[in-house]
Amino acid sequence: MINSDDQLRSILSGSKNVAIVGLSPKPDRDSNRVAAYLIAAGYNVIPINPAVDEVLGLKSYASLEDVPIPIGIVDVFRRAEYIPDIARSAVAVGAKVLWTQLGIVSEEGAEIASAAGLQVVMDRCTLIEHRRLIGVGS
Repeated sequence: MINSDDQLRSILSGSKNVAIVGLSPKPDRDSNRVAAYLIAAGYNVIPINPAVDEVLGLKSYASLEDVPIPIGIVDVFRRAEYIPDIARSAVAVGAKVLWTQLGIVSEEGAEIASAAGLQVVMDRCTLIEHRRLIGVGS
């Protein structure tokens, strides 16, 4: 599992396509605030939410498998019990990183992703880490 600042900085600097699994259209939700921040920081955010057609003006996809472009980071805002299946999907689409947000840890999901060569970051917020290590507009 990735924990060093250098590794986190490398991930955040090297991957501009970020699929956010569980991205809510509600502005008061953490996933929505993180997505808006990442967009402002220059990332190509890809909403993954089968319940909506659009989030933050962006087309929402039902699953990672439906995304027509390469995915760098799969940023997950779903409960831990969903992580193994999301990890399998991340592997299937050739993502580079499986990243779960604060409070979300799945050893099984981490094992699935890392066994397939994905970098794994768990229990960390992309907004907090980006702001701390890189800053907006960098």
